[in-house]
Parts: sequence; structure tokens; C-alpha cells
Amino acid sequence: MAEAHQAVAFQFSVTPEGLDFHLSREAVRQLYLAVVSSWKKRLVRAKNSFLTGVYPASPSSWMVVVVATAGSFYCQVDPSLGLIARIRHCLPESPLLGAEGRTAVSVGVFSTGVWLSAVLIFRQLLKLLLSYHGWMFEPHGKMSRSTRIWVYLESVRPLMDDEKYGRMEALAKEFKEKTAPRLQKYLVLKSWWTTNYVSDWWEEYIYLRGRSPLMVNSNYYAMDFLYVTPSHIQAARAGNAVHSMLLYRRKLDRGEIPPMMALGIVPMCSYQSERMFNTTRIPGKETDTLLHLVDSKHLAVYHRGRFYKVWLYYGGQVLPPRDLQLQFQRILDDPSPPQPGEQHLAALTAGDRVPWAEARARFFSQGKNKVALDAIERAAFFLTLDEEEHGYSEGKEGCMDAYAKSLLHGQCYDRWFDKSFTLVVYKNGKLGANAEHSWADAPIVGHLWEFMLATDKFHLGYTEDGNCKGEPNTALAPPQRLQWDLPEECRAAIEGSLRVARALAQDVDFSCFQFSAFGKGLIKRCRTSPDAFIQLSLQLAHFRDKGRFCLTYEASMTRLFREGRTETVRSCTAESVAFVRSMGDPRRSRSERQKLFQLAATKHQQLYRLAMTGAGIDRHLFCLYIVSRYLGVRSPFLDQVLSEPWRLSTSQTPQQQLKMFDMAQHPDHVSTGGGFGPVADDGYGVSYIIAGENLINFHISSKFSSPETDSKRFGGHIRQAMLDIAQLFDVPPAKGAQ
Repeated sequence: MAEAHQAVAFQFSVTPEGLDFHLSREAVRQLYLAVVSSWKKRLVRAKNSFLTGVYPASPSSWMVVVVATAGSFYCQVDPSLGLIARIRHCLPESPLLGAEGRTAVSVGVFSTGVWLSAVLIFRQLLKLLLSYHGWMFEPHGKMSRSTRIWVYLESVRPLMDDEKYGRMEALAKEFKEKTAPRLQKYLVLKSWWTTNYVSDWWEEYIYLRGRSPLMVNSNYYAMDFLYVTPSHIQAARAGNAVHSMLLYRRKLDRGEIPPMMALGIVPMCSYQSERMFNTTRIPGKETDTLLHLVDSKHLAVYHRGRFYKVWLYYGGQVLPPRDLQLQFQRILDDPSPPQPGEQHLAALTAGDRVPWAEARARFFSQGKNKVALDAIERAAFFLTLDEEEHGYSEGKEGCMDAYAKSLLHGQCYDRWFDKSFTLVVYKNGKLGANAEHSWADAPIVGHLWEFMLATDKFHLGYTEDGNCKGEPNTALAPPQRLQWDLPEECRAAIEGSLRVARALAQDVDFSCFQFSAFGKGLIKRCRTSPDAFIQLSLQLAHFRDKGRFCLTYEASMTRLFREGRTETVRSCTAESVAFVRSMGDPRRSRSERQKLFQLAATKHQQLYRLAMTGAGIDRHLFCLYIVSRYLGVRSPFLDQVLSEPWRLSTSQTPQQQLKMFDMAQHPDHVSTGGGFGPVADDGYGVSYIIAGENLINFHISSKFSSPETDSKRFGGHIRQAMLDIAQLFDVPPAKGAQ
């Protein structure tokens, strides 16, 4: 998603100096820090798994095996068929262990062996099932450097002439033979002792060390139902939405949210969900940090330039929706003006990170400013009661574009961009979310969003007049207004960040539209996956828009692995280029174009599966680059790889991760999806959601400042490309389709 921008533009700030010995020592130090961080996470997970016990390799499952074995053994039933007695006989004599102690140790050793064997067998069965379904082509981590480099060269071949490709091939060969073996040793060492050899460095260097604004460059957004607004009362919609999110947090805390399943059999890692609530990104001069609390019992709210603290519990119970509505209505009815400098305060989180870090250290480290800032940073999440009205309005051109821009950057001072996510509720009852990217990727927020929308509409509901159900508790203390003392120097810093943010926001060109000619139902008649169909349409549209091909980024999740985040699918392939060229070649027959399309679609699906199953290339090359910088080893090959611009960055928003209602029975309750800002200054960012059988929503971003891009024009090319490809397979558009 938006990480493509960071992946190209990140600045590596670690510059160790000295002899090679010192450089190697610095690299080893970083591996040590990664190991420490990884094992801290393991301990936290071990503590939690004793409560849930749902994962086959959890300590609680080990305890079950031990207790069951011990119980059987002491009931004169030997499940080991004599192995426990043999283990006991092999134990060395010790005065510290009596007969009972030796028996207990023997039972523990046997039980642990049985548990480990079961875990290994279970994992091998999963691999076999994945292989059977065509998802896993070789074991994780077994793809050789030579193979990865060859796959990289294959991906850039369509974008280079013979001379440039020859130079790149020479660089790759030199890297493979001379530099890569040395770098790889450090990654192998790291992979032995950490749960994921990529994700910690990815979070650190791609996100937390980025010094450019989070707004537009890194954040992303999610939208409301497209056609339905459950209540037009702003405070009521906020009450139900906030209560739904608190219910989701409680389920997370209790381990009641089952993991998403790949192919219905393989659980995907949900580690990122643990930081969804009570998390804030804290600015630093060189690198940011993530503040995550175990729990938070209040909410930070912004309305009309004022900040409030709203308690979420009363008498030890979560406030019901009607009480939350009362509290939010009190904020809406508050006539008090903002304090000096308060209205634009959140612009500090929208501008460059270093000025914000300096202002935070200077003006918010003590007194009432620290108390107020703590109330925001330690809140469960952030809520904006927006004064604008947005949403889909039939026949109103540009309404979805304005909706998207509002969620992405707002007024540049009415979202707290450092919070894990900001819930935005508009004056007309529509809502949306703005999410910070470092702690998690879009599917995690999408999981919460689907739960909230479904719970709000189908479980909590509203009265006939649009209010939350129930009677309000008028004895509740009103929301607490946060107090600030912002001197002139601080206000100057706020206005400086606001200028930077406004310039960035005003440059964003957004086009958000619905493609209703057909959806995934008819795409399947083309004998390909909907994602491959759309990706090839994007390649065709981009070629028609710019007259050339470009490096294309599609985000693929790697949550089949512990702490997995994303991998890159390089969608512009030799096969897709051949298909696109055939569409503009009158000498090509329809059957030839169909064949080239199928070859390109098959290649795309293969690349996607490789990325999902740990056989991608970009994250591994990224880690090799990190090691090279710590060692002070310059690699022209890696420099070239990491500096290549992704002029077309794409991502599919997941749909119906949770089956909380039947889309067939409620076709008007489709989600609008979400999107992100432009990635390259002269490129496009495209997010799409396949909303049911007959609708696909597109979110296209670019920059007004680029003479090469136009989001609305590109959207027109996408529409036409989808229709042209469908015609190859006799897929008729729906009546009255757009």
C-alpha cells in the first residue's frame, strides 16, 4: 500500500565509521538488538497463549499434553509404551531427585517430545496441503540468492533496453559472486534467532526512521458503506461506532477473535492486531518510537478546534452507545472557543517529523501541556467530530473525490496522524478512518472496520428517529476539556508545520469512482482471478495513459508467517507487456490476445503466490541492503534496486474478512473500501475493492504538480481497459452500467 513511497524514499541514517572489524561489530550489535526485541515479543505471546491456547505450538497446548500424560501414567496407563521407564533409567543419579522426581522428569521429557513431534507433523501437513493447492512452491527460506536475483532481472527486463539491461545483469552477477555471500551470512544468523528476519527492520527503516510527513506519504483511509447511512445524527453514529470498536478491543484482549484462514485451513498471524488500540507514534529527531499501552480507558476527541478527554467506562463497565452519544452531543453543543494556538495544534503531527520532535521536547514536556498531550497519546484512539458533510450522492460529480481527500488529510489540523487510527464522523452521519501505517497494514484495520460497520448496523441499531437505543445516564460527568498553554514560539512551529502540510494536501489529485459494468462474478468467466484481471487492466490503462510501461508495485500480505507484513508483487512482467502490446496491434487476432492474456494472468497469480509464501525478492534484497550499510559495503546492484521508483503502486482492499452479514441479502451494504496518497511524484497510487459480485470501487491518487499524471484521466483509461478485456471473453456489461 502506502509503504511503496517509504520503500523508495527512505534515508538510511546508520553510518558506522572505522575499520572493518568495527563495522562488523556494529552489524552484529544490530542482530543482537533484533534478537532481544524478538524474544521480548515471544515472552509476551507466551504469557497470552496460556490464556487462549488456540495455537498448536503454544505453551498452553504443551501443558495440556504434559498433564494428560502424567494423569494417564499415574492411573497405571502407560501411553509411552515403556519409553518413560527407559528415560528414567537413562537419567543420571542425583541426591536432589528422588524416585518421584525422576518419574516426573521422565514424564516431562516424554511429553515434550510428543508435543514437539505433533507440532512438526502439523506444520508439515500444512505445507503438504499448501503444495496440493498450488500455493507453496518451495519451503520458506530455501529460495537461493541466484534464483532471487534471476527473478529480479526478469522483472525489470521489460523496462530496459538491451544496453541498460546488460549493465544491470553485470552488476547482478558481480553482486551474486562477491558481495551477496558475505551479507547473507548475517541474515542466516538473524533468521535462526528471530521470529521474522524482515519485519522488525521493515518497521524501523521504512516507517519509523522516515522524516517526511506521515500525512499523504504514509497514512491510508477507510470509508463508510457506499449507499447506506444507518443514522444521520452525528453523535448517535459516533456512539454506536465507538462502542462497536470497544467491543472489538475486548474480544481482542480476551482472544476471542479467531485468526483469518488462508484456504480455510491455514491461520494467518494476527500480531499486528495487538497494537491496534492504545498505540501512538512518538516523534524523535532521528527515529520515531511506538508507544503501546496494555489498556486505555479514555478517548481523545477533536471538534471545532477544541480537544476533549472522554472516559469510556462507568462503574467498571464500557459505556453503552446511548451514553456515548450523550457525551459526544455535549461536545457538539459546547459553545466555548479554542484556546490560543489550540485549533491548529494537530498540524504538528501532519508536518515534518523533526520540527514536531523538537517542539514536543521543548513545549510539551511539563505542565498542563504534558498532561493534555498525554491524554491524547495515551487514548484508546482518536475521534474527530467533523463539521463537514461527505459521502456518495448520486449525480453529484466529485463527491467521492472530496470524501477521499477529507479522510486522507482533512484540514491538515483536525486529525491526530500519530495515533494508530483516527475515527472521523461527519455532520451528516457518514464516517471514515485515517490510519497510521507503521504499526500495521490495511487488512488489520479492514478487519476492525468490517466488524464495526456490521455491529453498528445489524447488532446495535438505532431508534426510528436515528438515536442510539436505550436511555442515557444524565449523571455522567461531562467530557473533560484539555487545557493548553502554547507560547508564541510554539504557535509559530504549529503554523510552520501547517504550511508544509497544506502544500502537500493541495497537491493531491484524487479520483474515486465505482465501476459497475461487472464484478468478480463475470470476471471468473474469463477463467482468471479477479485480482489478475484488474492488474492487467491497470497495465493496459497505464500504457494508454503514458505510452510506456513502469515498475509496478502490488502489496501482498505475508501473514502466513509469524509477524509477517507485506511483500511486493512486481505486476509488470514480460507476459503482461506482450498482452498489452497485442491490444494495440491490429494484426493480432482475438484468440491470440486471449492466449496472451491467460499467460499474463497465470504469471501474475504465480508471482502473488510466491510473495505470499515467503519466496518474494524485494524484502530479502531490502534486508541485504541493511546489512551492507551496517558493514560499510557499497553495492551498486543494491543501490540500483532500492532507488527504482514505483510509478504505479497498487493494492487491493480486503472484503468480507468477517461474515457478519450476508452480502447477497444486503447488496446495498457494500463497502467503499479505502485508499492512499500518491507514491511517486510523477506516478499513480491505485487502491481497489471488489465489492460483491457486481461492483468494483477504485481510488486513484496522483499529484497536480506533475504534468504527466491526471487521476480522472487515468480512471477513464481503467474503465475502458476493463471493458476491452471483458469483450475478449464475451462478458457483457450490466444494463445501465457505468
